Amino acid sequence: LLMLTVLGAVAGILLGYVAQEGLAWITRDLIAQRLPPPGGAPVVLGLVTALFILCGFALPDLIQMGRTPVLRVLRNDVSPPPMRYGISYLAGIVAVLALLQWMVRDIRLVLSIAAGAAGTFAILGLAGWLLVKMTARFRGVAGVAWRYGLANLSRRGRESVFQVVAFGLGLMVLLLLTLVRNDLMDTWRDSLPSDAPNQFLINIQPHEVPQMQAFLAQRDMHVPQFVPLVRARMTAINGTDVNQLTFEDPQGERWAKRESNLSFTEAMQADNKLTEGQWWQPGTQNHEVSVEVDFARELGVELGDEISFDIAGEAVSATVTSFRTVEWDSFMPNFFMVISPATLEGFPASYLTALFARAADDENLLEMMREFPSVTVIDLDATLEQVRDVMDKASMAVQAVFLFTLFAGLAVLWAAVQSSLDERSFESAILRSLGASRKRVLTGVAAEFVAIGLLAGVLAATGASLAAWYLAVNVYDLAYHFSPALWLTGPVLGMVFVGISGLIATWRIVTHSPLGVL
Repeated sequence: LLMLTVLGAVAGILLGYVAQEGLAWITRDLIAQRLPPPGGAPVVLGLVTALFILCGFALPDLIQMGRTPVLRVLRNDVSPPPMRYGISYLAGIVAVLALLQWMVRDIRLVLSIAAGAAGTFAILGLAGWLLVKMTARFRGVAGVAWRYGLANLSRRGRESVFQVVAFGLGLMVLLLLTLVRNDLMDTWRDSLPSDAPNQFLINIQPHEVPQMQAFLAQRDMHVPQFVPLVRARMTAINGTDVNQLTFEDPQGERWAKRESNLSFTEAMQADNKLTEGQWWQPGTQNHEVSVEVDFARELGVELGDEISFDIAGEAVSATVTSFRTVEWDSFMPNFFMVISPATLEGFPASYLTALFARAADDENLLEMMREFPSVTVIDLDATLEQVRDVMDKASMAVQAVFLFTLFAGLAVLWAAVQSSLDERSFESAILRSLGASRKRVLTGVAAEFVAIGLLAGVLAATGASLAAWYLAVNVYDLAYHFSPALWLTGPVLGMVFVGISGLIATWRIVTHSPLGVL
């Protein structure tokens, strides 16, 4: 077994190197230069992984072999010694946890992963068990072959559940990365107004604002609101230097130590909503700042706190008087921090805006860029297409990784077939001896694995649909739409993949001569 483990580890290491080259090729447009060679660390990781798996899953059975009674071997009428306290399962779990701890070296993270995995597999296992149990009700619906296949599914219930969960998990992830991702993207784009801004204009100087407004009005284009922008650097919160502060959220620390984009306005934008505090009165001379609610949580600021900035070498402070939410996907210019106009009076500012341009306005946009050469125009449609292309390639790379999950399911299937090799050979020989044709037996076996694939596909479609609903409603605030393609693709893909794989695994058993078996 040790020799077999080393051979398996070497094969896996070579496959890993090849897989990295494949992933690098898929993402070649996203990576500016060639990836560095992986070095020798994967070799150590592969060998250690194989050793952990061997110790966790094979060692308990090897120990049990040493206590096997002689009569068990010679007469086969004495039961093998029982595994006490589920030691076989316990050893496997300990091996996996030890391997995770060796890799990540963070016991809290390991326990979190273990708890999440245990919960996931418990739910999937229960769902798989219920699906397998339900198939018993349909045994009399179809012909002899299906009755035989579904009977095998119920008779080998534990193995069937493992196979349904293994394939269902792999298919679910692939469905999430393909159909669900595309559905969410399309739903988001459909939720945008038809006249949502698709051109973003920056670096507009103050004296160019009225000229640009007149230019757009003369050409019957939408004249948007021009928003001021002031570059600043946060220096202190409540008088304490940001470099001396301890932030609970690492993102807050990054925000505090980078350059800030500030804006000022008398009235709050229509797509912003106050969650706490009050907006300043028009014409106020107080130095006040309104902070986006998530940004405030990351910074750890509260109402009444004082935030200090360095703007062009001058110190400016403002008191936090309100928190607000921002609709970032409105494509309108928005800021984490908006300050009362009196606070930034006299400081250099540039302007930016977002406008909706029709397809017929391309010539007007070109003319505008010639007339205002210092203004930078960003085509949001082209940018979104580039983002989608990046997402497609990154998703394809992740899909390639999760194909190994399907291969793991395939290994489970082949192992289950091998463990029931004698039983399946005997069943096939008996059926053939009693008059069943080879074709009918093959059809029955195919029905068994097609049913497993169908159940795995249903489990995958259910999990992917629930994940899509959760992401749409709770994460992206979108309306969830039922996807018929998801429920068609999952079961069909499962039936084809698992059915063909199972038939290949059992072909030699079914086609073997009954006389040779009996």
